[in-house]
Amino acid sequence: MNRCSNCEPFHVPLGNKKIADIVVTNHARQRWVDRVEHAKTGFDDISAFLWNKLKNNRIRSYYKNENDVYLIDEDLVMVAEFSALEGEADIVRNLYKMIVVTFLGRMSETIELRDLKSYYSWLRHSRRMTLIKNSRKRR
Repeated sequence: MNRCSNCEPFHVPLGNKKIADIVVTNHARQRWVDRVEHAKTGFDDISAFLWNKLKNNRIRSYYKNENDVYLIDEDLVMVAEFSALEGEADIVRNLYKMIVVTFLGRMSETIELRDLKSYYSWLRHSRRMTLIKNSRKRR
């Protein structure tokens, strides 16, 4: 449902959800600074960037059946969660706020992001091996 014909809609569809608010966590902001942008680093800057991408349909799910990892402009990988807005609904269904958990980086810069499942498997193995190695040093 749009507010009126001369106003922008107050929600933007993303998959099967209608996004009416964006929340950027401190962790996501820090990852944005580390991995994405060094000039526009405020919460408002990140939210404006995401709203623009949502309105232009430039955000899609990374996996077909999962709704927590998203791809922006076929390059930037973002992890987000969704929460229903209390007291807010349109005629058809609830409106949601998108909580941006983190930005994993750009696939163009970090090739491993092209296959996240393999990447996370490698990370778990790497961390486990580091922990084992460090525990041996302490003995």
